[in-house]
Amino acid sequence: MRVISSIGAVISTSWALATESTMAKLLVSPTDELDALEAVKGGADIIDVKNPHEGSLGAATPALIRKIRKTIEKSIPVSAAVGDVPNLPGTVAQAALGAAQAGADFVKIGLYGSTKEEDAAYLLKSVVETLNDFGSKSKTVAALYGDYLRAGTLNPAVLPDIAQSSGVQIIMIDTAVKDGRDLFVFMPAEEVASIIETGQNNDLEVALAGSLADESFRIAAGLKPDIIGVRTAALPGGDRKEGRVDAELVKELKLILEGG
Repeated sequence: MRVISSIGAVISTSWALATESTMAKLLVSPTDELDALEAVKGGADIIDVKNPHEGSLGAATPALIRKIRKTIEKSIPVSAAVGDVPNLPGTVAQAALGAAQAGADFVKIGLYGSTKEEDAAYLLKSVVETLNDFGSKSKTVAALYGDYLRAGTLNPAVLPDIAQSSGVQIIMIDTAVKDGRDLFVFMPAEEVASIIETGQNNDLEVALAGSLADESFRIAAGLKPDIIGVRTAALPGGDRKEGRVDAELVKELKLILEGG
């Protein structure tokens, strides 16, 4: 059940502050280069390459990452999901390196299989050190899930600590199961706001995702994250797996972030 107590006060305060500071960047997830161009046309700040058929943070092929990187302007960052990964540091580090070498500026790691904080930190440190060793400038994004209780994963509240101990620069809260229910069905806005504050106070960028649209997108914007990620909200009809990005829907989301 959605937890709504005190959300209004949190949002009204946060929204007022958000309009006075830098607004969140809009990350949009296409599935091919034509979708990516449509997202850019709508004003997306970051293009996020993933394969929705392989899960919440399903990995696309390196070939597709490279194709999209070559298709859009160099000034627009490209993010690439590596997957809802098992607790296999070597495997994940290799996958992350492949995404980075294919052109991803951000490499997203969904910590699905790490059920202990120390395991998650070790896995992420392996990724960060691998990218550094190969001279990559790609940033690592550590993602956990707001619906952690049903997914059996770590609570996203541990993300700031894990990031600090592993050298990760960006943290993200998403949802593991894509059934139409948004992030705030599973985590109160106050709890999400606390993670954002802790992360930003520790010089981390914080991203929110998880079926954010309409009311939940506005709530997310009011909490002042650095990045808000969407896919379904940018698709006419909302078909997450087969839908095509629509520039007009992306423009509407940008308008919300701009205070419209």
